[in-house]
Amino acid sequence: MLTISAADLSDPELLDFLQAHLDDLAPTAPPESRHALDVDGLRRAGVRMWVARDEARLVGTVALAPLEVGHEELKSMRTDPVSRGRGVGGALLQHALDDARARGVGQVSLETGSMEFFASARSLYRRAGFVQCRPFGSYVEDPNSTFFTLML
Repeated sequence: MLTISAADLSDPELLDFLQAHLDDLAPTAPPESRHALDVDGLRRAGVRMWVARDEARLVGTVALAPLEVGHEELKSMRTDPVSRGRGVGGALLQHALDDARARGVGQVSLETGSMEFFASARSLYRRAGFVQCRPFGSYVEDPNSTFFTLML
């Protein structure tokens, strides 16, 4: 049974999961094209993060980070490789979007890789209604990045 709850950034299991996320992304693009938040970035004021557990096992994460009033960025979206294809990512995405709507956020945007490694993530975002857009916030055009946004 999948449960989603607020993340505890002092949890060693979560810290290992987040490091695995960064390790997975490292070979996909040069350092200047990697935009995943590290733990300190996830601890910034205003960042909201959740974990998904199947029974007691951590299987996914998602976060929202403020960009400007009414506009937030989806961050740290990851499903454990052995749990991919089981709806974890969709459940986490829906949870984050529901949270944003409940708080009156009008727009959620994201950056993800343009490589094949990220094809299933791009498909998930499109199915959720995200549309491709130009770079937002401090991002710039980058052949390694694809940008999406969703008006809530």
